[in-house]
Amino acid sequence: MRKLLLMGMTSVLMVAGARAGEDQSLLTISPMFGDHAVLQRDMPVPVWGWGAPGTVVTVAFAGQQKTATSGEDGKWLVKLDPLAANSTPQEMLVSDSMGNQLALKDVLVGEVWICAGQSNMQYGWGSESLPMFNWGGETNLAVLVPDARTRPIRSYHVSVDVSFAPKEKCKGKWSTDVSGSAVAFGFSYHLQKALDVPVAVIVSCWGSSSIEGWMPRELTGELPHFKAIMDAFDASSNTQSRVQAAIDRGVQPGNVFIRKQPNIVYNAMLHPVIPYASRGMVWYQGEANAERPDQPGQYARSLPAWIKRLRTQWGRDDFHFLGVMLPGYGNTIWPRFREVQLGVLQEPHTSVANTIDLGDEKNIHPADKAPIGERLALLARRDVYGEKIEAQGPVFKRATIEENRVVVEFVHAAGLKTTDGAAPTGFQLAGNDRQWLPAVAINKGNTVELAAEGLAMPVFVRYAFTGKPAVNLVNEAGLPAYPFRTDDGEMK
Repeated sequence: MRKLLLMGMTSVLMVAGARAGEDQSLLTISPMFGDHAVLQRDMPVPVWGWGAPGTVVTVAFAGQQKTATSGEDGKWLVKLDPLAANSTPQEMLVSDSMGNQLALKDVLVGEVWICAGQSNMQYGWGSESLPMFNWGGETNLAVLVPDARTRPIRSYHVSVDVSFAPKEKCKGKWSTDVSGSAVAFGFSYHLQKALDVPVAVIVSCWGSSSIEGWMPRELTGELPHFKAIMDAFDASSNTQSRVQAAIDRGVQPGNVFIRKQPNIVYNAMLHPVIPYASRGMVWYQGEANAERPDQPGQYARSLPAWIKRLRTQWGRDDFHFLGVMLPGYGNTIWPRFREVQLGVLQEPHTSVANTIDLGDEKNIHPADKAPIGERLALLARRDVYGEKIEAQGPVFKRATIEENRVVVEFVHAAGLKTTDGAAPTGFQLAGNDRQWLPAVAINKGNTVELAAEGLAMPVFVRYAFTGKPAVNLVNEAGLPAYPFRTDDGEMK
């Protein structure tokens, strides 16, 4: 009973805290809006805030005036009609019937993306990155920063925080500078160069956080394993006390314990961002969910359910999901996990950037982030903005067995070649006994011919299905081939 009471009291306190200490007669706007903000083009733009209950609020921007009345909780929300891209700074005026007024200056209109995940999204591009990101370092990206700073690229960084219940407001603000996140910066830079409109990234990430940390509690009704995790969290008075103590002291980025807990990161770092108008989400996460053999199967259920829930919350079926596949690393669970990540492509409006040629055998935080942002931008340009470009590497189409040889066909394989001019590497063959042998590969046009010494009757093929595979197969765009396997069932 004491545990349930603690949870209930905490929830009430956190909900009330959204307005605690504020004069409710004053007009306020969500922290998602402010000077230097970028609004999403070509779709309705929700704008929301708080004031005295029953007050009429007017939002004026770009020749539009929209009104709403504050509810009993003081919250108001209007929706601006779709806006055209505009890199000329404009002012947004928010006023109410009590004579209060807010003025937001230097507001642009363009493309907005949410960039979320764990430490590899948090990894910085160099020594000038913001403190949250300065433990990284990517010189290939740092050289792009001077040019990027001349462009209409902006960023919003959500400060690390947790909450027992969904919060109305996050801690963060808009900046005219580029994001300190290497991946978010690279993505925004290459996207802006291609689209020639303002681009903004809203970065909300925290190292060590699992997907369960970013999931709303409501998903317990769909996902039994998530319910079990939440039940254990709710039942632990020690966990509750430790989280509450961290909140009372002021949440610190280095607190590993709280950032590993379920749901509470979502409550403080993602829920308050919704429904800020944006094109979609770039998601670089998975390391925390690839530590045990049972986790890939759980992730296969969690990821599509979470994406669908986000689309419901944003009110858009075409809210695009851009995932980053885990790169090479010496973990035997990662090959299966990458397969799960690619499985999300069965859902509409999804893309996954291939990173199998990147990574480090012993470092879970590889420095080679520059190609990731560029590949994400290519996928967005093709899948979201409709450009007729090659945006991905070769993808397995079929395997044909010809006596002791296997011929593998690919799509997205124009100009199939290797990066070093040598024979393709990373292929394995097996018979019905599933004893895997390294394959000798020969590149023939847009196919690869395989054979393995001592294997007279090959049945199955795998490519890049080890923790840190040595791979060199690319198409003429220089984009790497995606991992695949033709056997099914559990990994062996």
